[in-house]
Amino acid sequence: MITISPQPKERAILIALSTGDYTREQIEEHLDELELLTDTAGAETIFKIMQERYRPDPAYYIGKGKAEEISQLIELNNIQLVIFDDDLNPTQVRNLEKLFEKKILDRSGLILDIFASHAKTREAKTQVELAQLEYMLPRLTRAWTHLSKQYGGIGTKGPGETQIETDRRIIRTRISKLKDNLHKIESQQITKSTSRREYLTATLVGYTNAGKSTLLNRLTNSDVLAEDKLFATLDSTTRSLELGKGKTILLSDTVGFIRKLPHNLVASFKSTLNVVRDADIIIHLIDVSHEYFEDHIRVVEQTLDELGANKKHQIKVFNKVDAINDKSRIEMVIHNHPGSILISAERGINVNNLKKNLIDVYEKHFVEQEIEIPNSNSKIIAQLYELSDVTSIKYLDDVAVIKFRANRSNQNKIMRLINGQQ
Repeated sequence: MITISPQPKERAILIALSTGDYTREQIEEHLDELELLTDTAGAETIFKIMQERYRPDPAYYIGKGKAEEISQLIELNNIQLVIFDDDLNPTQVRNLEKLFEKKILDRSGLILDIFASHAKTREAKTQVELAQLEYMLPRLTRAWTHLSKQYGGIGTKGPGETQIETDRRIIRTRISKLKDNLHKIESQQITKSTSRREYLTATLVGYTNAGKSTLLNRLTNSDVLAEDKLFATLDSTTRSLELGKGKTILLSDTVGFIRKLPHNLVASFKSTLNVVRDADIIIHLIDVSHEYFEDHIRVVEQTLDELGANKKHQIKVFNKVDAINDKSRIEMVIHNHPGSILISAERGINVNNLKKNLIDVYEKHFVEQEIEIPNSNSKIIAQLYELSDVTSIKYLDDVAVIKFRANRSNQNKIMRLINGQQ
């Protein structure tokens, strides 16, 4: 019998800089979130350090004296990984690597690592690799391994060319190929979304771990992976949601947002996040049990703005209401966010109220109409059934009197078909 011992977790120090932009309590909460990210990535947090400065040190971010102090802490406690809560520039990375002689990561690099480990589909893997390479390109140092070994066959060294220059050329070639692949994927996604335009579409958005996949499962009786950890979902998932007879919408779940989400990641996940941009309804899910849920709301709204989806019809849904002990928080939410809905996706509390809200929106997007079509025009009648919900049909002599319900786009198509026959 062969026993396989689990790999020991890497030991990490987490570092945040306080420049006065946030309170001490907020910085501590940022470090707590960074610890969750570190745990999700598979490392163990040994120390969390907050350094106060008026502004970041251009050479060492936290200042050379503090960096030397942390270097001693690293040696005494067998630390393998140093993670910063903000992005570092290439100079800072190079200086800190030289001083610590350990792996240096910033928040963006950590999030990219988590995305890489959670990517399962070809699309997600392509998107994450592109974001990682664009992040890596300006940060190459001699601490990086020889990339030509990883991407064999590319990059014959030119006269006087350094190893870093060779690696940069390899990365740029790979980035170009990945962008081409994503362009093809996006074209396929456009074709898929075109076939869905006859349906009303809704997309779940929210801060990571707000419970979007749990709500999708609750509403649609699905079994989408729903875990209590950050970024459990990367790919968009779409399910049919029946709101009543003849009332069906397509509901999608997609990747969660987080503060300081790497710009390269948002850009690379454009084809996945297009499901948000193209939706008729945005269901913004918020973990109301989190102490800083108002901050999470702002982060999501900023990301929606970046995606060009901030003008969509939005329903704010506050989840995990069963985890609140302080009832004054519920009163505050009702006062500050009129028209919002409080639910528990896990326990199904008040989910029917959300469905009623969606029915109201559905009714506003659809119109009912009565038309007369000659009985002989069976082709138009058949197309009418495809483009609408036919609620009644009566055959009178040589005409059919048809009542139907359709979204406004399909109603216009139907009228063009009928007018074209006259």
